[in-house]
Amino acid sequence: MSGARHRRVPLKPLYTSADLDGIAHLDSQPGVEPFVRGPYASMYTTKPWTIRQYAGYADAADSNLAFRRALERGAQGLSVAFDLPTQRGYDSTDEAARADVGLAGVAIDTVDDMARLFEGIALDRVSVSMTMNGALLPVLAAFIVAAEERGIGMEALSGTVQNDILKEFMVRNAWVFAPEPSLRIVADVAQFLAGHMPRFKALSVSGYHFQEAGADASLELALTFANARAYLRAMRARGLCADAVCEQLSFFFGTGTDFYTEIAKLRAARLMWSGIAEEEGARTAKSRALRMHCQTSGWSLSPVRTQNNIVRTTVEAMAAVFGGTQSLHTNAHDEALALPSASAAQLARDTQLILQHEMGLCDVIDPWAGSYMMESLTAGLVAQARTLIDEIDAHGGALEVIRTGWVQRRIRESAAVTQARIDAGEQMIVGTNAFVAAECDDDPPACLAIDGERIRVQQSRRIAEVRRLRDESRVRAALAALTRAARDDDGNLLDRAIDCMRARATVGECTRALEAVWPRHVQIARAASGTYGATRRGDDAWRDACAQVARLTRELSRKPRVLIAKLGLDGHDRGAGMIAAALADAGFHVTTSGLFASPAQAAALAADERCDVIGVSSLAGAHGALVPGLMRELAAHDVRVPVVIGGIVPDDHARTMRAIGVADIFGPGSTMHEIVERLVFLIENAYLTDAVLIGRAESAGSTDVSTLAGTCCASSFDTAPTNFQPPGNLTNVKPVG
Repeated sequence: MSGARHRRVPLKPLYTSADLDGIAHLDSQPGVEPFVRGPYASMYTTKPWTIRQYAGYADAADSNLAFRRALERGAQGLSVAFDLPTQRGYDSTDEAARADVGLAGVAIDTVDDMARLFEGIALDRVSVSMTMNGALLPVLAAFIVAAEERGIGMEALSGTVQNDILKEFMVRNAWVFAPEPSLRIVADVAQFLAGHMPRFKALSVSGYHFQEAGADASLELALTFANARAYLRAMRARGLCADAVCEQLSFFFGTGTDFYTEIAKLRAARLMWSGIAEEEGARTAKSRALRMHCQTSGWSLSPVRTQNNIVRTTVEAMAAVFGGTQSLHTNAHDEALALPSASAAQLARDTQLILQHEMGLCDVIDPWAGSYMMESLTAGLVAQARTLIDEIDAHGGALEVIRTGWVQRRIRESAAVTQARIDAGEQMIVGTNAFVAAECDDDPPACLAIDGERIRVQQSRRIAEVRRLRDESRVRAALAALTRAARDDDGNLLDRAIDCMRARATVGECTRALEAVWPRHVQIARAASGTYGATRRGDDAWRDACAQVARLTRELSRKPRVLIAKLGLDGHDRGAGMIAAALADAGFHVTTSGLFASPAQAAALAADERCDVIGVSSLAGAHGALVPGLMRELAAHDVRVPVVIGGIVPDDHARTMRAIGVADIFGPGSTMHEIVERLVFLIENAYLTDAVLIGRAESAGSTDVSTLAGTCCASSFDTAPTNFQPPGNLTNVKPVG
């Protein structure tokens, strides 16, 4: 069955001139409104797109080495990946951050860390992009102060901060404070940068994370521009003019595997923004021209036959180029398993250099202009996205669809349809659900190992040294001023945060100073049940799996109970949400821990709900500390049920997890019906051991009931039906972007 027949955006097999009827933008030129053919007249013919390297490796010194190597070998700009504690405003010493320090990026606690991160890098000549949202104030302040102490004034710094906090509440979940105070931070940062850092973009409004979470192209566009419009209105309310605000904005889109659709999406984005900016008061051509960064899809990377990812990434990169991106990050082929190795990162950069210098892609501006298919698809995406924006407005706007969960529900419904098609084999992934040949399997690449505990100890020592040398009274005064600015709207928050970092306050101390006014936000988890099961209603494998759950329900005289636990600070919850919804559709009673649960909280919840199995979603590597903690807490609560893990678990980690008693591990590439079958197998065997088999043995007059029970209990973790193939993971999501 052709995978092309099951794309999210249906394509016709043949387009003709009739498909161009009524399309208004056909005669437009690059560099001219509505900019559908590109924001600049010459595009790549005079200057190719910027090659950016998104990276962060635990320790600032290691990351600095990677940055320098990248710049020497072809990168033209840097994009910093911060670890999860930094993103959520915790110091590395904070107990809530303990398991996640250094695992998904670089740990930054103080100005000194930021100075080590950029040591020897010409910050007045190299553009720096920082993927930072919730803890933006102290992190950006640390960057500014680190440059200042090297004699580089803030007016000389160039780059972008993401500062796209609304997206965090919708999908990425690296927020700290509630939406309303978070918008205050966005506006204060934009206002400060407009006055002091003219070469630094105040906002990179992201569509990438919507795509990674499961949104189709039209929904990605609609949510991106609904958020951009909300930021624009918030900043205009602060007295900034629309033209000044729009010139500070850039956009960030993902490019996935729907090649034609992705090209059309980027062209449609410029067309849409030109109109939206005008509607919001922008008048200059520069303010209405959308500029974008793109990144190839992390979700599309497969953890099996990983060299196939080189092809996927190359084609996705071509879509970004044909779509007219201004800068591009290409993912490394081994990123489905871990942080990229040096050789894989080099190949990712070389891919772009080959496209720029060997393939002739820079020779022609917008070669798809006038194509029956491309122009029709571009116009169609604009129409669909505008309809969705109208729907968002009808629901009260960007903040209201966050509050009600409308946006999360729509994205998860879209993701469920995609997952169902993959699991049914209708949407092909070569090497995973199609053309799977064992003799062609490549050896898993060596994963880059991060010793998070070592990084945590190092950072603890560095923080202690900073505190030993600083003037505590100056720190207290600066932090108090930051708190007052938040409480009384007394001054610009970024200005106050810079004072704090000059005094050598830590990222966590600045966050706590703001928490005194704005408590940490808690968001209710929602799963979109019904969609997955409905999509696979006619599929035999899914029906068989559901029948097994129904049989187990009859044996238990109740639905089997499963807890899906999201431990630690990782907010990527596409996999956890998907499995929760699919298990509910299959007939399980599903409880979710919500985001950022501790092992103690998850164990207490499992005890209260009397769960039959606990599933831990792990995508950022913290399972090494969190799962043993969960096992200890379960023992303390006398909860004796199978624990399974789904997500990114390298082979050496998997052996350790099994050694401590984890019953099963669902690595990348699974189907939901396989996961259902395996969970039924675990629960049914445990149940039969404790009840049915003992009863049967007693009725048969067995004199060794305890031996029978013990034997079955042991086998429930070590054996499987002879026709059962071990499943993969909950879903393939990785912490990129």
